[in-house]
Amino acid sequence: MPRTRQQLHPHREPVAPRPAATVLLLRDATGAQGGIEVLMTRRSDQASFAPGAYVFPGGGIDALDAAPETHAAADRRPTQSDLHLTQAIAAIRESFEELGVLLARHAADGRWAGASDIAALDRHQPFVAQCSARGLRLAADSVFLLAHWTTDRDLPRRFDVPFLVARMPAGQEPVADEAEQFEPVWVRPADALARHEAGQFFMIFPTIRTLRRLAAFATTQAVFDALADEQPLWTSCPRAGTLAGKEARYMEGDLPYGELALVCPDGQIAHPLDWQTERPVPLLRNVQRLTAPNPGVMTGPGTNSYLVGEPATGYAAIDPGPADTDHLDKLWRAAGGDIRMIVCTHSHPDHAPGAAPLQALCVQAGRARPPILGLPSAPTARAASQFTPDRSLQNNELLALSGKGPEGEITHTLQVVHTPGHAANHLCLLLVEDALLFSGDHILNGSTTVVDPPDGNMADYLDSLDRLDALCAAQGVEFILPAHGYVIGDARSAIARLKAHRLAREAKVLAALQALPEGTMDDWVRHAYDDVPERMWPVAQRSLLAHVERIRSLQPGND
Repeated sequence: MPRTRQQLHPHREPVAPRPAATVLLLRDATGAQGGIEVLMTRRSDQASFAPGAYVFPGGGIDALDAAPETHAAADRRPTQSDLHLTQAIAAIRESFEELGVLLARHAADGRWAGASDIAALDRHQPFVAQCSARGLRLAADSVFLLAHWTTDRDLPRRFDVPFLVARMPAGQEPVADEAEQFEPVWVRPADALARHEAGQFFMIFPTIRTLRRLAAFATTQAVFDALADEQPLWTSCPRAGTLAGKEARYMEGDLPYGELALVCPDGQIAHPLDWQTERPVPLLRNVQRLTAPNPGVMTGPGTNSYLVGEPATGYAAIDPGPADTDHLDKLWRAAGGDIRMIVCTHSHPDHAPGAAPLQALCVQAGRARPPILGLPSAPTARAASQFTPDRSLQNNELLALSGKGPEGEITHTLQVVHTPGHAANHLCLLLVEDALLFSGDHILNGSTTVVDPPDGNMADYLDSLDRLDALCAAQGVEFILPAHGYVIGDARSAIARLKAHRLAREAKVLAALQALPEGTMDDWVRHAYDDVPERMWPVAQRSLLAHVERIRSLQPGND
C-alpha cells in the first residue's frame, strides 16, 4: 500500500455498515416481450435512507432473525448456511411487514400461505410466533442469494446487504404498509431502467446495477439456475468520484474503480475522473499523471506520462510521450523544472519521442541534463520505434530519488523489471516504497495490448505476465498505473484475468487453425476474433500472428 504520508486526503473512518437484507420477488412476465418482472415499491419521502426511491422490500436484520427458535421455524436447503438462513428469514419478515407478501407454507401439507393466512396475521406483532401459531413454516429454502452490496464508504448511513431472490407466491397480491413503502408495482428490469433514465422512476445505484444484470435473464428459472452454488453473482462496495462536475459511482469491474481506491481509499468524493490534457492529475503526493493529447483507437484517452517525486527529491518522468511541445512544457512545469531522470518503458512512437526534447527543455532552463533511461530498441523494431537511451537499464536495477523534507529523509525508488512481449525492449517500473507498478503498455485499463511480431512475442508476453504476478505477490502490489487508462486496482486479479483472456483467445486461434488449416490470416481472424468489431480486425491480425507463432513453437518438433 502507498505510504500514509503520500495520500492526498486525510484519513476518515467510514461509518460501520449495519446488517440488512432485501429480497427481489420475481415472476415471469406475460405478453410478447416476455422476460421477468420484479416487485418494487416507493420508499417514504420522509425515509432517512433513499427517500422517495423505488426499491425492493427489505430492512435491517434483527437479533431474533438469528435466534435458534427462529431458525427452527424455517425450512432450509442442506447447502444453506446459518448466515444465509438468517438473511433469508429477515427478508421474509420484511416482505410481509412492508408488502403483506408471505413466503411461508403450511407444515401439514406444504401448501403456500394464502389470503386467509395473511389476513390473520398482524404486521405489527411478532412475526415468527404468529406464523408458528397458524402452523406455517417460513420458506427460507425458496430464497436464494443473488448478490451482496455494502453501501458506499462516503455515505453517513451504511448497510451490509445481501440481495436475495424468491418467486412470488401464486395467489398473493402485494399491499404496501403505507408507512415505509408505497405504490407496489411489477416491472420488467429494462422498463424500470428506461423510466429511471426518463426521470420518472428514481432509483439508487445498487438498485440500478442489480436491474441491469437481472435484465439479462430470460426467465425466473434461469435466475435460480445461476444461483445453485449458494454464491453471489457479484459482491460490491461502490466508490464515487466526479465526472463532468457531477457525482458518479462505480462498481469493482468499472474502469475508474481502482483509481478511486488509490486516490480516495476512505470514500472521499474528491477525485475528478474527466480525461483532460491541460493539467496534471495528482494520484498521490508523489505521483502525478499528465495525459498526452493523442487520443485514438490505439491510445484510448491518450498516453499517460507520470511524474514520480516531490520538490525535496526532484522528479522522474516516466514515458514523456510523443514530441508534443505543449505536453512536454506542462510536464516540465509540473515538476518545477526539476526532472532528474527520464525513463521510457519502451520505444513506441507514443512513448519515447518526447524524451529528447524534454531533456533539452531542462538544459535550456539551466538545469542539469537528466539522463534518458530505458532499453534500446531491438533490430526487430519498426522504423518509427527506433530508440537509443543515454544509458541502458538492467533488469532489477534500482533508480533512486532522495532528499530531505520536513519529516526527514525522503526516498522514492524505482525498480526496473524487463517485460518483453509487447515490444522486445519493454520494461515496467515498481515504485518500491509505495508498492505501485507502472506497467507501460504491458497491462492496460479497458483493453488488451497489441502484440505485434516480430518485435512483439506472445510467449515472452505471457512469461512477463507471470513475472509481474510474482513481483506483485512478493511486494504487496495492489495498484497498476498503465500507460493508457485509469489506475487498475486488485493488481494480481487483473493480471490473472488478462492471462486468462489471452489463453482463451489463443484457444480460439487454435480452433480456427484446426478448422481452416489452409486458411488465410483474414479467415482466421474472422473466426478467432468474431467478438471484436470488424473495424479492429486489421489490428487484431497482429496479435493473431503472435498467437500463431506461439502455437507453432509449442508443437512437437519445434524448439
